[in-house]
Amino acid sequence: MKTDFKASCLPTLIGSLPVDNHEDATKLVLEYTPEIPLWVQLPVYRQEGMIEQFLPGIPGLTTTDDKFYIDTSDENFEADYLLFYEEYLKVTDGQDDFSDTRFSLKPDIAAGFFEFIRQVERLPESPVGLKGQITGPVTLGTATRDQDGKAIFYDSRLRDAVVKLVAMKARWQVKQLSVFNCPVIIFFDEPALTGFGSSEFISITREDIEVCFSEVIDAVHDEGGLTGVHVCANAEWPLVLESAADIVSFDAYSYFNRFLLYPEQIKNFYTKGGILAWGIAPTLSVQDLEKETADSLVSMWEEKAGQLADLGINPKTISEQSLITPSCGTGTLSLAQATKALELTRDVSAILRDNI
Repeated sequence: MKTDFKASCLPTLIGSLPVDNHEDATKLVLEYTPEIPLWVQLPVYRQEGMIEQFLPGIPGLTTTDDKFYIDTSDENFEADYLLFYEEYLKVTDGQDDFSDTRFSLKPDIAAGFFEFIRQVERLPESPVGLKGQITGPVTLGTATRDQDGKAIFYDSRLRDAVVKLVAMKARWQVKQLSVFNCPVIIFFDEPALTGFGSSEFISITREDIEVCFSEVIDAVHDEGGLTGVHVCANAEWPLVLESAADIVSFDAYSYFNRFLLYPEQIKNFYTKGGILAWGIAPTLSVQDLEKETADSLVSMWEEKAGQLADLGINPKTISEQSLITPSCGTGTLSLAQATKALELTRDVSAILRDNI
């Protein structure tokens, strides 16, 4: 892990905001979390949905007015599939850069990324770190269907293409953000992990997920970036804690007790220098969001951190290897509610840092 990044209960956000203007959204991020700002996805735009935004470039992608899918029966599919791997090999071998390939994000589908670059360029000094994100390979592969309605994760060829697409688009983000000479963090958003082991995903094995994680995490590490895996509900946490991810992002507000079911994995994660991103500002329940204050959430964090200390983890280690975040993105909230989540994240972080 990079040693020049110190988490120290700094605040950062999770992706989305409920606004329709990328300039305004980015200004909100820089106002509330200037230490580790991120580029923003705006779900009000269809092309910025967590699946649609990162699929372009996958072989066989077919989009209609109301749906998208991978058409392996199309007469051009095999040619595009071969071209995909030719581009991949040229980029990984250093023959081509990313800019003119399918592995870069484009302004028409990721306007928030390019607005973020513009505003960061105008900052008087570099932030502590910069954060990007991308939908993880398990979620992208299980949420995308072929022409017959089957999730492409179950097609070994398409699964490999999904993993490589995610890995390369994550690498591209690191390359773009590294020009600002501060640590770059890429989160892989993996809500599908909440279904691991269920009947829906019964044929997906732990090894399948480990292989996917290994490739995309290695790609970011190879570019010098840090990686995080974000799951906004419960999950089979050893899958994430035992991966090579530098940061594990979880809903500490609602799911801490389930997370705590894996004490050995948590202790080992901290021992190897891992960082927990505590989703302590609730975003999935408006009622919870409205009733909480910064002081109440600080008390909650301290009580939960105390439970980790009871496992034998040094309290100083817990503070130094923690980030403070909302429990998930705020794209489904009203602007007022989202702003409160940002305020809580900022204020909880500030109070905790004063106590370190």
